[in-house]
Amino acid sequence: MNEKIRVLYIDDEDNNLNSFKASLRKDFHIITAIDAEDGLKIAELEELHVVIADQRMPGLTGVEFFEKLMKINPDPVRILLTGYSDIASVIDAINKGEVYRFIDKPWNLEQIKNAIKNASEIYFTKKELKDKNERLKKVYSEMNQFVYSLSHELRGPLMSISGVSKLAKTETDDQNILEYFDMIDSATLRLDDFIYKMLDFYRSTKIDTKASEIFFQEIIDEQLLEYKEKLGLDDVNIEIKIDQQEKFFSDDSKLRVIINNLFSNAYKFQKSDGGGKSIKLKITVKDKSAIIEIEDNGIGIEEKFQTEVFNLFHRATQRNVGSGLGLYMVKESVIQMGGKINLVSKLDHGTIFTITLPSLKP
Repeated sequence: MNEKIRVLYIDDEDNNLNSFKASLRKDFHIITAIDAEDGLKIAELEELHVVIADQRMPGLTGVEFFEKLMKINPDPVRILLTGYSDIASVIDAINKGEVYRFIDKPWNLEQIKNAIKNASEIYFTKKELKDKNERLKKVYSEMNQFVYSLSHELRGPLMSISGVSKLAKTETDDQNILEYFDMIDSATLRLDDFIYKMLDFYRSTKIDTKASEIFFQEIIDEQLLEYKEKLGLDDVNIEIKIDQQEKFFSDDSKLRVIINNLFSNAYKFQKSDGGGKSIKLKITVKDKSAIIEIEDNGIGIEEKFQTEVFNLFHRATQRNVGSGLGLYMVKESVIQMGGKINLVSKLDHGTIFTITLPSLKP
């Protein structure tokens, strides 16, 4: 740090001001004020790192001055000069003026030098943290804009490609050409699914939880329409049971992330051979809690992987059908909403996920 530490010293005695400035001007940039009112005017105009005030001054006391300074310029670190008999002032200063340190009068030169240096370190550390927080807010805002532009800037062209592909299929009977279009459709579908995953990842990990009233039947009906359009679901038996007899409040976006990923996994990790594929979804709302249970009779998860499946980018199977994000997002969403998740799985027999979520205040 090349700049000198800027110190404002307030005292109602000229001799004290002159002595302070003469003793410390080589080490610090010293600004003096003869009373509290003068000090407040300086604090409005000057950049200050440390402010030192005598407690016993006519007009405003040191504590009263610091109270007003907090409203005008709260950044400088504050030091109060006080006598042994001013214990009540010390308590007031702690409660009202947020004073960093007290120095007894008459002050010692080395003591006050060290106090100023230590106080300035606090000032610059706080300033650095404040600057970093401002940069983080800017990055967060830019990230918001970037993530939500994904759905427009990437999904728009993808949907155009998919539409053109479907249209082209109707104009040819050549099986080789149709196979190429099927490959295009498969690739666009996977990329669209990945974009959805990225948006869900952001919603589940970066956006604060916002509670609203939840109607599970409506959510499941909407999700099922999307699943049928996207996945087909003709080859799997789906059983849904929803029992919601009371109001429930939760984060709608995070709730959809949980249900969407668990249901998608239940479908994607079905056995490729044999029939009788099934997915059971049961939701029960009671005692201000929601219990969401999704059960499938798919390939299951090996016991050695069951503690790791919630890790970012972890895959418990060699099947190239997942991004490794889904269960991580589920767990993050559950944790952020104060819930619990339980996994029971047996290889080649299926998996049951049970989510318990408390009702949140709207």
